[in-house]
Amino acid sequence: MSIKVYIPRDSAACSVGADQVAMHIAVEAARRGADIQIIRNGSRGMHWLEPLVEVETTAGRIAYGPVRPEDVSELFDCNFLYGGQHHLLHGLTEALPWLQQQERLTFARVGITDPVSLQDYIAHDGYRGLRRALEMAPEAIVQEVTDSGLRGRGGAAFPTGIKWKTVLGCEADQKYIVCNADEGDSGTFSDRMVMEGDPYVLIEGMTIAALAVGATKGYIYLRSEYPDALITLNDAIDRANSAGYLGNDILGSGRQFQLEVRRAAGAYVCGEETSLLESLEGKRGLVRFKPPLPAIEGLFGKPTVVNNVISLASVPIILDKGAAYYRDYGMGRSRGTLPIQLAGNIKHGGLIEKAFGITLRELLYDFGGGSASGRPIRAVQVGGPLGSYLPESQFDTPLDYEKFSEIWAVLGHGGIVAFDDTVDMAKMARYAFEFCAIESCGKCTPCRIGSTRGVEVMDKIIAGKQPVKHIELVRDLSDTMLNGSLCALGGMTPYPVLSALNHFPEDFGIEAAQSAA
Repeated sequence: MSIKVYIPRDSAACSVGADQVAMHIAVEAARRGADIQIIRNGSRGMHWLEPLVEVETTAGRIAYGPVRPEDVSELFDCNFLYGGQHHLLHGLTEALPWLQQQERLTFARVGITDPVSLQDYIAHDGYRGLRRALEMAPEAIVQEVTDSGLRGRGGAAFPTGIKWKTVLGCEADQKYIVCNADEGDSGTFSDRMVMEGDPYVLIEGMTIAALAVGATKGYIYLRSEYPDALITLNDAIDRANSAGYLGNDILGSGRQFQLEVRRAAGAYVCGEETSLLESLEGKRGLVRFKPPLPAIEGLFGKPTVVNNVISLASVPIILDKGAAYYRDYGMGRSRGTLPIQLAGNIKHGGLIEKAFGITLRELLYDFGGGSASGRPIRAVQVGGPLGSYLPESQFDTPLDYEKFSEIWAVLGHGGIVAFDDTVDMAKMARYAFEFCAIESCGKCTPCRIGSTRGVEVMDKIIAGKQPVKHIELVRDLSDTMLNGSLCALGGMTPYPVLSALNHFPEDFGIEAAQSAA
């Protein structure tokens, strides 16, 4: 019987040589007459160990990593196919503290199954949620999602059930489900990992959403820089269609749902739902005025559910195990789990799925192992390039939408980027303005002009030119952008700017200027 060897096909793993490792293992096994079956799974999320090679044994999967092509021959010499000792051996994968301390609901299959194997997906509880949904009335599906407490995982944290209820209540000859997979925030990769590592969970979630609101057509608006996800999604959609899980007659129910992938325009602002819809319609990605809401007049003027990848990928487990099961995770009004992405100056970067309530300090040190440089972590940015910079004094804040709001911060997409004590926070504030200036769609003046002026004023502060006067100007400018911008791009740029200014004033020359005065 062939020995199963698991090597990730995830693009992060491939970027550090997973394809070459797979090829070397296949060649070496053939040379030695070893009977193996190589399975290209998703990533477990331990990026510092990639490429991670797992071998299935009677005791469970044994992990070796990070494996380089030049390590392969020595691994065979050490009998790694049977769990032999080697300096890259980490023992049973499931026993690793990084994985043991997580609550993997959305990511339950990622890293375990062959992503495009429908048989693997079904064997690991896949499509159970859809089968239950097919037996329920649309109103009951919406109520189940509402009762679960699921909120949008893309940034706004709007209750998913309320959005679905609005679309369900609209009378229309056509309704749409749109997945916002234009993952553009710095330090985020959970959407990509789902689409590359477990595409069927997204497909199932979108199909359930379609049944809930009466939609028959869906689109995945995929970030243009994700070519591997494009291939995997299209492969999985084709297989789901062939097996009757998509198409004109879903599992013989007479219900239909057509799904396709559309590549994004490559603009950050197209992550905003109305700009996304404009782009999906073939237009320039400009932000729309609201109202009307997309739930009422969305894609091609029809009622449209627009949800993030993680939001939709959370739906199957809610329908499978019930609203209460999902709701029992988390704290306050933040229910369920959040896939958290650790990046930046961090020793152990990767993906962690935890129930809401874990603190930043636990994530940075218990999971992340502190900074990669070994120096103190001075600041973290949570929620992408428009998220606040948080100082060490706020590291004990639990991950909870309301708790973050209390400290004028956002959880966003769950990306955490760490910086050690060598960071210049004035330059980071300048970058926030610069990012907004480059990515602005240009439709509203506060964002288009304010961001450009912000860069100019920050340059004067960094050069030491009348910092007190120019900091006052930055605050006025931020107030205008915060309250006058059409969408969150301009409206949230003040978050990183003002948080850097408030928590790290010494980097802006304020103390020196005030003492001189």
